[in-house]
Amino acid sequence: MSESREFCPRCGDPVEDREEPLPGMPREKDAVLCDACYFEDFDLVDAPERVEVMVCAHCGAVYRGNRWVDVGAKDYTDVAIDEVSNALGIHLKAREVSWGVEPEQVDQNTIRMHCQFTGMVRDTFLEEEVVVPVNISRQTCKQCGKKAGGYWASLVQLRGTERVPTADEDARAVEIAEDIIADREEAGDRGAFITETQETDEGVDIKLSTNQLGQAISNRITRELGGHVKNYPTLVTEDGDGNEVYRVTYAIRLPKFTPGDVIELDDDDEGPILVTSSRGNLKGTRLTTGEHYESRFEEGETPPATKLGTVDDAEETTVVTVEDDHAVQVLDPETYEAKTIARPDFFDPEKPTVAVLKSRAGLHVVPESETQGQRE
Repeated sequence: MSESREFCPRCGDPVEDREEPLPGMPREKDAVLCDACYFEDFDLVDAPERVEVMVCAHCGAVYRGNRWVDVGAKDYTDVAIDEVSNALGIHLKAREVSWGVEPEQVDQNTIRMHCQFTGMVRDTFLEEEVVVPVNISRQTCKQCGKKAGGYWASLVQLRGTERVPTADEDARAVEIAEDIIADREEAGDRGAFITETQETDEGVDIKLSTNQLGQAISNRITRELGGHVKNYPTLVTEDGDGNEVYRVTYAIRLPKFTPGDVIELDDDDEGPILVTSSRGNLKGTRLTTGEHYESRFEEGETPPATKLGTVDDAEETTVVTVEDDHAVQVLDPETYEAKTIARPDFFDPEKPTVAVLKSRAGLHVVPESETQGQRE
């Protein structure tokens, strides 16, 4: 009885039985070849002759496709490994594939990648090594070009109402801007950056790369520091599609009074108020009684009032005697005369000294926690 076998069409040797393809699937042309002929032209790895990599000399971003991509590489060797990995192709028939790479720094702009591969094909263990040169060219990405050229689209101006912003307010505004930029960068937004931060006699100016950033930063500043913001767009040019391009100034006006200020309301004879919040309606504590104060809705964060001083102006003085539930006698810190003044709820009769503020409205006890918080 004769045995039916297939023969290699190239060398004529008999071919071992192969797995039949699934129903409806065509048989591969090289399936009838014997192993010797099959592997004669077989390439486990498809590798390019060389890989060209364009990197930004300033930020390290890599140009892929038609855009710059932040890759987070520590050096250009990491970049070369990633680019070669993306450029290599493994034969679809290979199984149990493993590989390793050894970079060789040829010069500043060339890294030779020695890549070793192993895999199983037709139950045969294969090894293959390819060498791929990586040529690195340094350019300037679009965003770094904008930064270097001083490009900006929006300006956040921090100003005070009838005052100059404090150093802490200026610093906090810049910190808020930096926090928002960091969040955008972490989310992959390469177009978010601060072009310039400038201290002026009236407050800090922050130039930003987009109008959307200016809006977000100014909104967060007013939420935290109080005040309000108005925007003033200025037409500067048209883009390639004929669309108008605007620069927008976001002018922030901080409240007239800030936490720690001591104020005297106009047409009010109930005593000075220590401001505790100026976001929304102004809030504070009456220094004569310790009662809570909040301005009316129509007055908002700046009710008609005069600033008498701040808690930083308060001085420690001796308590002479507690007269009753509403009065206490203390030494005037300037004249050292004993004076009877209002005793607010926050006064501690067990302590021998107390912080007092002397102003045109008289002598008043200041909460201990407020003076410590402002001075620390």
